[in-house]
Amino acid sequence: MPEPTGRVLVYAPVSLFDHDGRRYIEDQAIIGLRRWAENFARADVLMPVAHMPPPAGWTDARDAALPANLVLHPLPIAWRPDQFLRAYRPTRARIAALIRDCDYPCFAIGGLFGDWGAVAAFEAARQNRRFAIWTDRVESEVTRHGAHHGPWRARLRKRLYRRPMAALERAVISRATLGLFHGRETYEAYAPYARAAELVHDILLEKSDRIDADALTAKQAEARLGPLRIIYAGRAEAMKGPMDWIDTLAALKTRGVAFRAKWLGDGAERPAMQAAVARAGLSDAVSLPGFVADRAAVLRSLRAAHVFLFCHRTPESPRCLIEALASGTPLLGHDGAYARDLVSRDPRAARLFPMGDAAAMAAGLAAFDTDRTALAGAMAAARTCGEGFDSETVFAHRAELLRRYLG
Repeated sequence: MPEPTGRVLVYAPVSLFDHDGRRYIEDQAIIGLRRWAENFARADVLMPVAHMPPPAGWTDARDAALPANLVLHPLPIAWRPDQFLRAYRPTRARIAALIRDCDYPCFAIGGLFGDWGAVAAFEAARQNRRFAIWTDRVESEVTRHGAHHGPWRARLRKRLYRRPMAALERAVISRATLGLFHGRETYEAYAPYARAAELVHDILLEKSDRIDADALTAKQAEARLGPLRIIYAGRAEAMKGPMDWIDTLAALKTRGVAFRAKWLGDGAERPAMQAAVARAGLSDAVSLPGFVADRAAVLRSLRAAHVFLFCHRTPESPRCLIEALASGTPLLGHDGAYARDLVSRDPRAARLFPMGDAAAMAAGLAAFDTDRTALAGAMAAARTCGEGFDSETVFAHRAELLRRYLG
């Protein structure tokens, strides 16, 4: 591999946490930071910083073994208009200086106030610099969906923000030299506004995380007997369709199918999910263990599962679908361009249904339960479709695109 060259400037919206004189970084973000540093001689990364204790899943930066050619630049969190107005001038000046010194500017965008990626994009355009933007979901549509859930103040804010947010997205994308859009749905939504658009993927798995052939064979053999094992791994938020997920399992129960289902993840909807599970009489079959900080444990759960049931309701590109495929676990859930694209190599790896059709999804699960040979074939197809989705491959691809378009 040739020696990496050039200096990349990235805005990554994953928050840092400063607490008691220490800085904490999300465990998965550490993988992405290392990959940026591997592909360039120097990587400058802008990240918002919160001055409070970190949540579970964040590591002390001193223990993260970050590479020497990686430099983190903390920016203020400014989601409120008053915070943003106070921080705007000095923060934009800092960003401007870094843009002047870098070779490859690339900024994640998403939001309205406090979206430093959008601020950086406008500054790069002002400097007549070529730059790329990156996003993994249609943020304005996610906000529109969120306007129907949660406390009334949050709903009102989202209703007010959605249209300006959509206008900001289009303004930034149209000024960028390159749009990097993670997942087919995000690509299809934004590519029409971009000068140049590329479909990319954002995954933090290592090559060694993909289930090997022997483990897959053992999984297929084991899956021929016993209750159907169903899993989901992600935040318990309305946009993830948790009530659709429970409705599907309730419909599956009425079919007399024996199953065990697990949702790994915490969020605002988890208490409502617990209540819905109890009302549906699913407490013996469904578990909601909450957030699991140990990524190895999550991967073990994905490998042990027979089917990954997902019910996403917004245009996004969740990494959990790729993680399931890499674990040899076929997908079953709401139809969408992202999921269809992921399994284009072997469509047996997914069974997709109209959004909210719990009865149809339950029928699909029941078919897997009845035909375990087809289930084993879907597992093999999932492993095939998961090939090439690892952090080394996808970050090298993104770096190559930056050099091609911005060099």
